[in-house]
This record gives sequence, structure tokens and C-alpha cells, in this order.
Amino acid sequence: MVLAWFVVLLAILVAGLFKRNVVEEAEPLLGSLVLERLEQNDHCNAILAISPDLQGQLDTIGLMPERGSLHGVPVLVKDNIDVKGMPTTAGSRALLNNHAGKDSPVVANLRRAGALIAGKANLSEWANFRSTASTSGWSSVGGLTTNPFDASCSACGSSSGSGAAVGSGLVDIAIGTETDGSITCPAAMCGVVGLKPTVGLLSCDGIVPISESQDTPGPMTRTVRLAAVALSAMAGEGSTHYEDSLDLGALEGLRLGVLTPLCGMYDDSVSAAFAAARRTLEQAGAVLVEIDELPDLRRISQLEWEILLREFKRDLNVYLSGRPPSVTTRTLADIIAYNKSHASVVMPHFGQDIFEKSEGTKGGEDPELPGLVAEARRLAGREGIDRLLDEHQCVALIAPTTGRAFPVNLEGGDEFQGACTTLPAVSGYPHLTVPMGRADGLPVGLSFMGPQFSEARLLSMGYAFEQKRMK
Repeated sequence: MVLAWFVVLLAILVAGLFKRNVVEEAEPLLGSLVLERLEQNDHCNAILAISPDLQGQLDTIGLMPERGSLHGVPVLVKDNIDVKGMPTTAGSRALLNNHAGKDSPVVANLRRAGALIAGKANLSEWANFRSTASTSGWSSVGGLTTNPFDASCSACGSSSGSGAAVGSGLVDIAIGTETDGSITCPAAMCGVVGLKPTVGLLSCDGIVPISESQDTPGPMTRTVRLAAVALSAMAGEGSTHYEDSLDLGALEGLRLGVLTPLCGMYDDSVSAAFAAARRTLEQAGAVLVEIDELPDLRRISQLEWEILLREFKRDLNVYLSGRPPSVTTRTLADIIAYNKSHASVVMPHFGQDIFEKSEGTKGGEDPELPGLVAEARRLAGREGIDRLLDEHQCVALIAPTTGRAFPVNLEGGDEFQGACTTLPAVSGYPHLTVPMGRADGLPVGLSFMGPQFSEARLLSMGYAFEQKRMK
């Protein structure tokens, strides 16, 4: 047995050396080192649960005949995504018995690429769709996740644990989900790369839903290259090899539209970081085009709100109806009742007004819903991002992703300065955020937004920016 174990360890070490040649930024680790790091170094409370079968995964990965693109690389998964043998809680105590009988497709694909599924990341409860006064990063299951650069500040949400885990160095790759800003905001505030792919590019099966129109999983990583590799792995066999598109000269001669109305709502420190990012882009050969006129964001946001309320009731009820019998809350109405009866634990800081508004809708039975979805997608997509790119002859739009991290206020809720997430969220188009520097010591991100299925080009632009900035 000692000799056999030594052979397994040697295989993993060799695999690690091989992996370095494929993805230099990734860090394959032995199972014992993964456990030690996750158990002892989680200063942000980013991890909700560690995989109980880490040793079994290590044995399997060590004996794999082929080396996948993420061979031996630890990955944390947001706890609204199914991982076989672990509960999927969405941070809610009402789902503590929601044990997954199989992996979600994106997790299954990560395993096939050789990834070590290290555990579940904490999140904003119900992906920040329970209350308008919620605190990002808090859940009744996991408590509060904090910012890795300042424990008194927010990690943003809802993929707060995923962002903080990568930002604090626990892992190089974590998986988040986004409906509007839930990957890109925590990535920006935690100083990491975050990609919200085109809706539909990655499967949402086995993920606690908010909105079929806007939900998508996506990678949150230490580098753009890792985001490209992780995206390909999540998409599965036959997907685009996004890493192949990365090009140091990708920005040369490209016209990028600067969304100026979304750039001036931040303090001087964020503005200074964005000014430096603009200089880096221009030094890399990009041509920056000022865009002063935006689509009707107020109307788009109103439509989004009405859609999310209806789709959440419809999609959550469908999801809950298919969960194991151990889950006794089978509808949104059941969840609302559960929260009321456990209010001291579940709602000590904020309530569930969004749940109640959603339950008050007709859900998927509302005859107005298809029209609302069509109008929102048109305004944000064809007459929004697509029109701006066409009229200004640009290949992508840029802006600061959001402001610097704000202080945590459990009783008062979040205090966002602003964000550029709505157009790509409502249109379902891709959105990449890449670290662009610090604002008074806290990270801020630069957003690249493009047309549908433009992930390869956005990643290449983000890579060229990242590498130029690091010189």
C-alpha cells in the first residue's frame, strides 16, 4: 500500500509539471495541501463546505490515463450549483437537505477536464434575490463572506465566496453564477477576473434558478488565461478552445466604445484607476471612442424587474418540484412560510420582500411575460449593445465594472456606487471584467462587453490588457 500511494503521488507531481506547460497560471496541488489551504487560510469565510471525497478525487485524478486541461487544479463551486454528494443550499437553511444525486453539467465537464472539485463557496442567500435591503455575501447557512483586501468591506454578490476565494489565494479558479452582476461585481471588488458568458452558452441544469432569460454560470479566476481554459472546460467536449484565441496584440487598431455616462458616477480614486486603464489600452494600440448616449436604462431596468419577479416564481417552483423528497419546501410559497417560521435565524438582518412580490405575480402564467422578455432583449441587445457597436464602429464597449468595495452594513444593506452590468445582463450578452488597479487600496475592474457569443474576442482583449498592464 505504501508503494502504491507513492506511485499515485508521483503521478500527481508529474501531472503538475505537465499542467504547468499547458496553463502556467494554474496550480495543481496534492489533496492534503488543498485541505490544509482551505481549512487554515479561509480568512474571508469564503468556503461553505469542503468536498467530503477529496481523497477519492485525488486517487481518481492521479490514475487518469489522459491529462485534461485542468488536471489536478482545485476548483470551488458556488453553492447554488449541484455537486454530487453535497447539498445545494443557495445559502438557505430551507435547502439544507437538498442533496444532489448527480453533478450539474458544468461540474461534470470540469471533472472530465481533470479539475479537483474542492468544495462549495458561500454566496449571498438566494443569490441576492430575497430582499431589496440584503447584504451581499451573507447567508443563513454560511454567514458573512468579506472582502479579501479589507475585512470590513463587502466582497459584493451574489458570487461573493467564489470571488473572495480566488482573490485571497485559496484557489485559482472558482465558479459563480450571474443574473445581473453576480459574477462581475464580486470579481471586480475582489481583484480577480470574472466572465459572464452569453446566456445559453453553458448549461444551467442543476443550478438554483432566478431567471431563465438571464441566468448563467461562469468562471472567476486569477488570470484571463485561466478564465479561457475554465470556460472551455465548463462548456465540455467539442467546445471552442478559448485559450487559442488569446493574443498579446489583440488590441492593436481595435475601436473600443467608452460608455462615458457609466464612467462618471464613481469617486476620484476609481476615476484615476480608469484613466490609467485607458492609457494602458491606448498603449496596447486600442482606439478609444467616447459614447455619450445610452439606451433607456430606466425602461430596461423596469422591464428586468418585472421579468425577474415572474420568472423566479415560475423557475424556482419547477426546480423545487424536481428535488429529492428530503426537500420539504416544494414551492416559493413554502420557502416564504419556512422563512417566517425561522425568522430569528433566517431573517435577522433583512426580510424577504422580493420573495413576497414574486409570489404575488402570475409567474409563468402571466400572458404579458413573453412580451416583456422580447422588449427587454431588444432594447438591451439589438437596439442597445448591437446598435452602439454598429453606430460607432466598435468591437466592444468598456467602462469601470463597479465602484470600490463599500463597508459591510448588515442592518442597512449594500451601498453600491453604480455598475455597468445591466445591458449585458438583460441582453444575455457576454461581459468580462479584468482587474485595472486599486482605488484607495481596494481593487476595481475594467469591463469589456460585446455582442452575443463574442467570448473569444473579449477574452483576447482582456488578456492583451492584463499583460500590458503587468509590464
